Amino acid sequence: QVQLVESGGGLVQAGGSLRLSCVASGNRFSFIVYDMGWYRQAPGKQRELVARITSGGSPNYADSVKGRFTISRDNAKKTVYLQMNSLKPEDTAVYYCKMGLNAWGQGTLVTVPS
Repeated sequence: QVQLVESGGGLVQAGGSLRLSCVASGNRFSFIVYDMGWYRQAPGKQRELVARITSGGSPNYADSVKGRFTISRDNAKKTVYLQMNSLKPEDTAVYYCKMGLNAWGQGTLVTVPS
């Protein structure tokens, strides 16, 4: 069973930066073969894809974060990162890490006051 643990959320002023991390752990899985993704869910809204990185390292982004967010992965550390710059109040949400099709982390809250 795989566990995903996110960290790095917090309160940041508009225009600021945060880096989220998601560490995968467990038995009998190979992190390197999985696509990884960051999703977010704002209050009263559906969960949405923020960024995804393939097993080969190719990223793609939601239009709303292009040019501001960067997803990366360190396979040796079984970790995926989300560097978030130029944060806006509309980025406020719980951010979730996803591995493959079904594995989710518990989420980390990012708050950007207006």
